[in-house]
Amino acid sequence: MKRFIVAAVAALAPVWALSQILVGQTAGFSGTSAAGVKEITEGARLWIDAVNAKGGVHGQKIELISMDDKFDPALAATNARALVVDKNVVALFLNRGTPHTEAILPLLEQSGVPLIAPSTGAMVLHQPVKKQVFNVRAPYHREAEKAVTHLRALGIDRIAVVYADDSFGQDGLEGASKGFYRAGISPTVAIKADRLKPDCKAIVQEVGKSGAQAVVWIASGTAVVEGIKTLRTSLPGIQVVTLSNNASAGFIKGLGEAGPGVMVTQVFPSERAVAYAMVRDVTALAKEKKLELSPAMLEGYAGAKVLVEALRRAGPNPTRAKVLTALEGLQKFDLGGLEISFGPDDHTGMEYSELSIIGSDGKFKR
Repeated sequence: MKRFIVAAVAALAPVWALSQILVGQTAGFSGTSAAGVKEITEGARLWIDAVNAKGGVHGQKIELISMDDKFDPALAATNARALVVDKNVVALFLNRGTPHTEAILPLLEQSGVPLIAPSTGAMVLHQPVKKQVFNVRAPYHREAEKAVTHLRALGIDRIAVVYADDSFGQDGLEGASKGFYRAGISPTVAIKADRLKPDCKAIVQEVGKSGAQAVVWIASGTAVVEGIKTLRTSLPGIQVVTLSNNASAGFIKGLGEAGPGVMVTQVFPSERAVAYAMVRDVTALAKEKKLELSPAMLEGYAGAKVLVEALRRAGPNPTRAKVLTALEGLQKFDLGGLEISFGPDDHTGMEYSELSIIGSDGKFKR
């Protein structure tokens, strides 16, 4: 009798209560980029949770399966395989890191699984076009180039570059080189640094010897935090610019008193720019969950908007192939004041970028 009642209840339950759309994420929830990863995922879950609360997509709820790869490319590849093969996810979403994304590219090609909104602006994911990769942020090349040209416009012509010894660092260095070329100057020094544990004291000494007025620091999370703190102690007057992978409230918190005056490139509008419908909408959702909005959360929210729209266009019971087709047909999709478009020959999405500076109140100023 008990079994009969359970079966009857299941039969009467709405379809979405029994059916889910599985989406996978591998990212460094621990490690040097943990603060940014946490915030970007919180931003994505704001929209996913809102959609699920209204019944999901075509009556199916979205389940985001997040795995910690500790910001290790090898573990990222292992996690991605577990998500694709064992969990049978329909898409991968919001992974973090350039070498980490490169590590899972072969799996994407073999399985046909689309990767939506990777949290990296590496040019290798833009040109040539990767069929399974759909970007929702500007390339690092554009950010690094803008950083150098902006410094030059301020009258600063002695600029050092510090870059991580991985594909992300090299990618950012190439973008900065374009900025130096446009500005008609050369870096005072370009220093390659360990991606996880840079020798900050030695780096700062080399920067000082070069006579630099500013440093473009191309690395991630705590590696940049420790570098800037060391820089502030030895060379307090020097200007610092870093890229949008560090555009998180956690990054500012880690800097503490060393934060004010640090410039950070941004790939989305200010979290206080309420003229954008996207900002107004995500602010309301964040308020409901008592979260303070950050640029990283905006990136996650934008990625989730694209993910949900692709699932919606893929129709009931979406497959990997249907989601891929839906993404390539996404044209002039309004995120809320920003449009994103894809096509068979363009998976960049959009190229919004600007500069911010950390104020004395511990907030990003535009």
